Amino acid sequence: MLFVLLQIALDACAMQNAIAAIHKPLPGEQQMSVREILQIGHPVLAARAQEIDIAAIDSPEVQGWIDDLIDTMRDANGAGIAANQIGIPYRLFTVEVGDNPRYPYKPPIPLTILINPVIAFLSDKTFEANEGCLSVPDMRGTVTRHLEIAVSGYDRDGQHRSFNVRGYSAGTWQHEHDHLDGILFPHRVKDPQSFCSWSAFAEFHQAEFADRVRQLVDTWGS
Repeated sequence: MLFVLLQIALDACAMQNAIAAIHKPLPGEQQMSVREILQIGHPVLAARAQEIDIAAIDSPEVQGWIDDLIDTMRDANGAGIAANQIGIPYRLFTVEVGDNPRYPYKPPIPLTILINPVIAFLSDKTFEANEGCLSVPDMRGTVTRHLEIAVSGYDRDGQHRSFNVRGYSAGTWQHEHDHLDGILFPHRVKDPQSFCSWSAFAEFHQAEFADRVRQLVDTWGS
């Protein structure tokens, strides 16, 4: 009996070692770090995030935040994510849109990290965007976004960047910037009738909305 128990313990230990080997990063490869995404109602999401000291951008702490944001965003198929969504109350977000199953109609955006971002509206032109959010599970709604914006901030190398965004993609940047001021998309929804689940959006609204996105891209570019 003792031999059987010992054999079971050895087998369990071997299995744990095998699992650890599977998840162990290769030489030069970083361990993926996916954090919990906070949900609407959490006090960190409702508060204005703090500025990051520019001199601290190259610190292991801030660089680790950036890596965690990228890993968490990609794991959740997000188009972007703000630091306070993973419990970091500082002004930092990432944006990236590729072949994203959550947003098949979104134009591509290369991976961009912005620290202490600033957004200014370049005109009064707006459009209606149906949005979702990783912090608001299974809900979508229609918000008004500006079509032309100026974006600036610091990248992960501490370099100041500034660029203009026009068209549908401008909404993605505004959505992430809102997070840093404690604003989630439901706070901007004017018509409560526009709220719907993701499955209802896909069945009843996505095709029409994707057509409107294509028209915006044709007019304003991606």
